[in-house]
Amino acid sequence: MSKLTKSTVRDSLSVAITVGTYGVAFGAASVAAGFSVLQSCLFSLFTFTGASQFAAVGVVASGGAAASAIAAATMLGTRNALYGIQMAPLLRVQGLRRVLAAHITIDESTGVALTQAPRGVAAMREGFWITGLGVFLFWNVFTLLGALGAKALGNPASWGLDAAVPAAFLGLLWPRLQSNFLRVVAAISMVFAMLVTPWLPAGLPIIATTVVAVVLGWRAR
Repeated sequence: MSKLTKSTVRDSLSVAITVGTYGVAFGAASVAAGFSVLQSCLFSLFTFTGASQFAAVGVVASGGAAASAIAAATMLGTRNALYGIQMAPLLRVQGLRRVLAAHITIDESTGVALTQAPRGVAAMREGFWITGLGVFLFWNVFTLLGALGAKALGNPASWGLDAAVPAAFLGLLWPRLQSNFLRVVAAISMVFAMLVTPWLPAGLPIIATTVVAVVLGWRAR
């Protein structure tokens, strides 16, 4: 295994394991909201987008209708379509591999792939597949563990697992802030997200920061 491949595998697995273990919190939260163990596992298996899963479970737990839960999950999942537009020209897959690639096109697989750019296209593809499949495996395994041990775990938030995903994203983002302009965009986006958090449903403040990126990017251009 070449040095390039070892580095890519290391980056991919570090994110996959860190984020995947957060599935235990979803499994526990899902069962606490009234879902069965089987329903929780199928949710992770076929939906496989953490923010959307938590949004749907949160709506159900608060007494919301199924339609509201689906709408909230769908709204948060739209960002994956944007990732797909960016990743499709890079992956160039067809048939069943295209279906699989679409299923694992998430924040983490896209983020790791983009951070591998200095190492070449092959490393970017490798980072996408290893991260996507790794998160899928660990997320589903830990969803099952969380669902089975929901009562023993108690309140998932008390374990501090909610910090795992932000920490993983910070690790992906930090090396890419290579200019003062990008640092300014990141700082303004962070402040903007905190300001709109009281008025927007969970998950949407992050998506809303794309407005900041588009406005600042357009002005810079």
